[in-house]
This record gives sequence, C-alpha cells and structure tokens, in this order.
Amino acid sequence: MTPKEVHRWLLKSSVLAALVICLCVLVVKLHGLLRETEAVAAVKLSEQAAIPEPTEEPEPIEASMTLSEWLTQTAYGSRFTELPEFSPAHQSSDVITGTAISVDGEPLETEYAAGPDRIMDFGFPEDYTGAKGIVTFRGNNFRDNAQYGLAEISERKFGDSWRQATDGLSDSSGGYWGGSGWTGQPLIVEWPASTRRVMNMYDWAREKEGLVEVIYCTLDGFVNFFDLETGERTRDRVFLGWSFKGAGALDPRGYPLLYVGGGLFNPSGQAPRVLVVSLIDGEILHTFGNNDDFSPRPEWSAFDSSALVDAETDQLIYPGENGVLYIEKLNTRYDETAGTITIDPEETKFTFTSSSAEEFYYGMEDSALAWRGHLFIADNGGDFICLDLNTLKIEWRFDCLDDTNCTGVMELDDTGHPYIYLSTSFHLGWRSWNTAVIPVWKIDAVTGKEVWHRDYTCYSESGLSGGVQGSLSLGKGELDGLLYVAMARCPNAGNGQLLALDTETGEEVWAFTSDSYSWSTPTCFYDTKGNGYVLYTSCIQGELYWLDGKDGTLLDTFPFNCTTEASPVVYNNTVVMGTRSMEIYGITLK
Repeated sequence: MTPKEVHRWLLKSSVLAALVICLCVLVVKLHGLLRETEAVAAVKLSEQAAIPEPTEEPEPIEASMTLSEWLTQTAYGSRFTELPEFSPAHQSSDVITGTAISVDGEPLETEYAAGPDRIMDFGFPEDYTGAKGIVTFRGNNFRDNAQYGLAEISERKFGDSWRQATDGLSDSSGGYWGGSGWTGQPLIVEWPASTRRVMNMYDWAREKEGLVEVIYCTLDGFVNFFDLETGERTRDRVFLGWSFKGAGALDPRGYPLLYVGGGLFNPSGQAPRVLVVSLIDGEILHTFGNNDDFSPRPEWSAFDSSALVDAETDQLIYPGENGVLYIEKLNTRYDETAGTITIDPEETKFTFTSSSAEEFYYGMEDSALAWRGHLFIADNGGDFICLDLNTLKIEWRFDCLDDTNCTGVMELDDTGHPYIYLSTSFHLGWRSWNTAVIPVWKIDAVTGKEVWHRDYTCYSESGLSGGVQGSLSLGKGELDGLLYVAMARCPNAGNGQLLALDTETGEEVWAFTSDSYSWSTPTCFYDTKGNGYVLYTSCIQGELYWLDGKDGTLLDTFPFNCTTEASPVVYNNTVVMGTRSMEIYGITLK
C-alpha cells in the first residue's frame, strides 16, 4: 500500500472506531433513560396511593445522598416529585448570634441530622389528621381552618345556645384567672365507637352513636368535656393544676392523647410546663419544659402555643415562651383492645439567640406553621424564622419588628409555591409610647422575602397590646383571595377593626369597625350552598358578629356581655367558644 492508501485506511478505521464508541455510549444512555422512566413511573404510582407507614428498619441514608434527596425517595416525600429549595433572600447572621441543640439532656457539639425514623415532612393541610374534627389551633400545619363540616344555613341568624360553667384559678402572685383566655380555642372530635369504649366517659356518652366531644382547656386548670349537641358533660373534668391560655392539641392519629401547656405559675408557685395526658383515664403521662437550664429565659416557662404532631414519625413539636423548641420522639404504644396507651419520650431541644431578642424578650407564644420539613415561627423579640426540622438550621430570618403574639397562616399558590401571611403587635415602649405602625405582611416562605405589606396605625397599653393578637384567616371557595385580620386598638385606642385584604396586592377590600378591639381570631365558615361567612368577636364589649365574608355586611350579633379573648370554632351548625366570665357557649347557626 502506498503511504496515501495507508493514510486513507487509517482515517476510515478511526471513523469506524468513533462510530462504534458512539453506539456504545448511546446504548448505555438508553439503558439509563429506561431506568429513569421506570423510577418516574414508580413515583407517579406512589403519588396515587396513601402514604404508607414507615418500615421498622428504614433504608439508611447513603453517604453521597443529601437529606433532601433521601426524603424525596421515602414514604414521607412520596407525594411530591421535588422539594422546594429554601434559599434565603438575605442572610440572618447579622441578627442571629447563635444556636444550641440538646439531645436527651446532652449538648450536641456536632451538626444535627435527623435519623431515618425522625425525618419530618409535613405536607398538605388536609392530610394533617384523619380524625373527624379540629385537633389543634386553627386545625392543621397551615393554621388555615377552624371549621369541620358545612353548615345548613337558611336565616343567617344565631339560634339556640347551650352554656356550661367553668371556674378560675389564682397564680402565685395572687392574680385570678377565670374562664377561657387568649387564644383559648376549643378542640372538637367525633371519636370512633372503638375509642369511646376504652375512655372514662359516662355510660350514656360512651354509647351515644355519633357523639361529638368538645374538649376545652381553660384558665381554671381543668380540661372540660362536653357533648357538642347538648352541652352536657360527657365525663368528669380533669384538673391539671396550671392555667391554660392556649388551645392545647389532640393527637392527629386519633390516639386518645392531649398535649397542653400551662400559661402561668400555679398557686403553689410551681412553674408552668407541657403536659401529655391520656384521654383514656386522665393520667398525666409526661411533663417537660419547666425550669430548663438549657433555655435562654429559664425563669419563664409558659406555653401558649398549640402543638403539632408529625404522625409519620411519632414526634411532638412544642415551642416555648422560654425560647426553646422541644421535639419529643414519643415512642407511642396504643393498644385499643386492651385500653392502654404509653409513651417513652426521647427529647431534642433547639434554641437560638439574636441581637433583637437580647434587647427585648426570648420566647415563642404563637403556634408554628410547618411545610416540607420546615417550621415557621415568630418570637417575642422581633424574629420570624424558617427552621429546617431535619438539620435544625435556620434557613432565613424575617424582621417582624415587635413582640409577635399572633399565629401566621400559610397558603400555596397554583404552582404549589408557599406563602405566609403574618402581622405583629405593639408592645408599649419598645417602638413608641403613643402609636406604632403594625404591618400585615405577605412573605415568600421559601426565601423569607417580603411580597407586600400594608400598614395600620395602632395604639397600645401596658399589658394590653394593640395590633394583631389572634391568628390571620384565609378565605376559601367564594372567599378565595381574601385575608381576614383582626386589628386591635385601631383606628382609635378603644376600637378594633376586622380587615379583609386582597391576598395578591394587600389592598383593603373592606373593613368592619367594632366599638371595642379584638384579641380573638376571625373564623371563616361555609354553608352547603358555598356561601362564605366570617365570625368576629369584640373583646371588651363582648359581642360575636356574623358577617358576610364577601362584603363585610353584618348579618347578626350574639351578645356575651363580658370580656372575650378566646377564638371560636365551627362544627357543622354549631359555634363553640368560651368567655372570661367563666362560661362556654355552643351557639346554633340558623
């Protein structure tokens, strides 16, 4: 062969070899694509099924796999094809000065990573509980619902009512606390017959078909139990010994467990704490949170928050006014046949310090929101944080200006992106001794970035703050796109306003002014025809207002004629709420 022919032969051989290599690469890629297609099909199949119970021995996390990647491949993330990337719009290191973690009483010196049996997700609010009722403050992890069922409305008037008396309890300083206080929402549930059978109910209640039980923790230190239909007591009330301002919470799995935190020192001077109570016999199974040396504010261990429970991992989440977030792995054992329930808690604690809180107060009084493994909560010192529950790292911090007592509310837009609506209060002397601006914010929950805010000027008094004290409420159905906010001591020092704001723009759609301010939470409810309404309660004047949710038209009033701070709930055609005058009401909606 001539040199020229050799050159041509080599060129042809090189091209042929390249084609063979390309063909091999293509085969490998096609094989990988087939495997990916099978994986996607499996994910879609899992999205159509109910989330299964975690196995006793979950798959270990591979060293090369991130926590988020592992989460999307487990039962906890099976409904979602991907997790949102929580990326802060601004760093919080200039304000957050430190964090600390304790596991079973020992300080954690390394980074925290939840084990496979403790990785929390928190998905859609309608999946929070399978119980028939309202089991925590504002119903779920979005805090967006205080109604169960739909009302049959014809007259748009309040009808008959029942009343039951409660008592009061002194604190160690001699103060007397009576009735139902801020935010004092009742819990309501229809227990299955098999669960009622093991409870210490009266015989008639245990045997009543379809019994719906009202469970109300009150300032007198008691847990009260009523038949929703008649108001008759369903069992002996249980005395726990501390005044309860917050709502408490029931276990979302339908287990007979109550979680409630004391709000004040008891008459003997014992510090408030969280109590886990068996609703089989009223026994206290566990307490925690009092006199905690881990706390940046150990002298004040009040618990006004309403707990969340992650059903998949058997974990209780409880924020404290001592500045500590408690995560209790309960290790629950419930044997309904034997009528027994036990827990064997393992405790993880988280706290953070900030230059803002150091200037004012540590502590968390609001009830936390949760979504896709993240917790959102404000504190008493102007910090609103997003916390990764599975690493206990703060993703972002938002400046909420003041002592925030109100609970925010979360919604997802049409693409599934999460947003939070929040406001704050006016702690007299912190920002002003006269009036202060109270913003209502819409916040991007992924970045912590403000979407919009609307300002209101409020007055205040020492210990009786203006601003927003209850939760914010989101409209649904025909009220979709409306946010309801009870603004206290606005526009004047003694007045209050119920505001309806446009969720897209923050513009005011309508406002209803009451003669006295409100610390209660406006409650949206709906009838079987799709009409949407709002209940709004004035504090000093003591009236319950029933308004048309679209335009704010006043439809009817119910006079309590006493101080009211608690928040109402609606179960079918009945409104339930308590007053400071030591009475609990069940009011029919006609």
